[in-house]
Amino acid sequence: MTSFTGLPLHQQTYSLQHEALIDLLATTENLLIIQDLDGVCMGLVKDPLHRQIDPAYVEATQAFDGHFFVLTNGEHIGQRGVNGIVERAYANHPISYLPGLAAGGVQWQDRSGEVLHPGVSDEELSFLTAIPDRIQQRLRQFFSDRPTDLTPEQLEFCIEASALDNKASPTANLNTFYEALGNGHEIYIALQHEMQALMRELLAEAAQKGLSDSFFVHYAPNLGRDTSGTEIVWFSQGNESGTTDFQFMLRGAVKEAGVLAILNRYYHQRTGTYPLGAAFNSRQAPHDHQMLLQRVQENFDPATMPLIVGVGDTVTSKMVEENGELQAKRGGSDRNFLQLIQDINLHFGKGNLVVYIDSSGGELKNRQAIQVAAVNGKPEVVQGPCDPRDTTDPLKLNLVFPGGYQQYCAAFKTAAKRRQT
Repeated sequence: MTSFTGLPLHQQTYSLQHEALIDLLATTENLLIIQDLDGVCMGLVKDPLHRQIDPAYVEATQAFDGHFFVLTNGEHIGQRGVNGIVERAYANHPISYLPGLAAGGVQWQDRSGEVLHPGVSDEELSFLTAIPDRIQQRLRQFFSDRPTDLTPEQLEFCIEASALDNKASPTANLNTFYEALGNGHEIYIALQHEMQALMRELLAEAAQKGLSDSFFVHYAPNLGRDTSGTEIVWFSQGNESGTTDFQFMLRGAVKEAGVLAILNRYYHQRTGTYPLGAAFNSRQAPHDHQMLLQRVQENFDPATMPLIVGVGDTVTSKMVEENGELQAKRGGSDRNFLQLIQDINLHFGKGNLVVYIDSSGGELKNRQAIQVAAVNGKPEVVQGPCDPRDTTDPLKLNLVFPGGYQQYCAAFKTAAKRRQT
C-alpha cells in the first residue's frame, strides 16, 4: 500500500521514509508544525494523571520555536493538564512549556506558560466548573442499582479517574471502567449510553441559562458526524472499547478551527499583521470545511504561506451496513484538522504533510495497528489504521510511524539537532 518512494512525501501514502521527514523538518525555513499530544509525543494511558513526557523532546521543540504549536483536545492547565506533566518531568523547574492551543482550540498558551481563553465568557467558564461533580454523581447513581464484580474501593477509584476536571473541557473518560468491568460488556455499553444522555441533559440545561449556542459534545473516538453535524458515538463492539471520552466542549473548540487561529498568529510573527485580525480566535471560525478552506484562500498571502506538517494519531474509519449497503463512518479527533492541512496544500502548493503516529500500542484498545511486511525485500505498510474496505477516504496519511510515539520523538529530536546546526 505504500506509494512509490520516488515521489515527494506529500504525494505518498503510508510512507516509511522517516529520514526524508527529518531532512524536511531540519532544513525548511518557512515551516509550521501543528501537532497533537496524547499518543503522539507521549504514551496513551487510561488515566491522564499517569502520563509522562520525555524532557529531551520538550527541549527539542525549542529548535522549532515560532514554527511549532500543539493542537489538542486535552488542556494545558489543571490536575491532568500537560503543564503538570512537563513540570514533573523537570522536577518542577521546566525550561519551557509547549506553546499552542488546547481544549480543542480555545485555550491558548505561549512558551512561558501564560494561558488565555480567547473568546470565552465568564458565564461559560462558570457553567463548565460544575460538570465534573455532575459526572461523578451520575456515575454513582448508575452503579447504585447495577451489581458488578467491583469492590466499593475499585468503584470509587474508577469514578474518581473518570471525571476529568478540565477547566474548558470537562470530560467523562471511561477507559478505567472499560478495563475494570472485564466481562461486563453490556454494563459498559449501558454506561456509554448513560454518559451520552448526561451530555444531552447538560446541553439542555445550558440552553435554559441562555447558553444555547455555547457548547457541544465531542465523542472520542467517534464515527464521524450525522447530517445535523452532531458527532456519532461509537458504541463498543467485540474487543473494541469504542467511544471512551465524552467531552463537554465550548462551541467552536474544534481542531480545524484551531488551524486558522495558529496560522493567523504565525503570519503575525513573520509579517507583523494578522490576516484575520488581532482579536480572531477559534470560536469565530466557520464550522464548514469548505468555508474554513475558503477563509484561508481569501485572507492568507501565498508568498508567506508555510509548509505545514500536521501530526496526529486519532483517525478512524469503519464500514457499517445501512439499508443493505456498506457506508463509511469516518471520524477521529485529528481527522478534520489533518484534512484541512492537506486541502490547504491543494490551493497553495507548499507540500503540506499529514503524519500519522500509531498509538495502538498504548493502554487504550480502541485503535487499529498499522501492519508492516516485507515487500520485495523492503518494509511496506500493508494495512493502515482505517477500515481497508473504505477505498474512497479523502484523507491521505502521507507518512506513518508504526513504532508509535517513541519512534516519532526520536525522529523529531534528530531533526531538532540538525536544525540547530
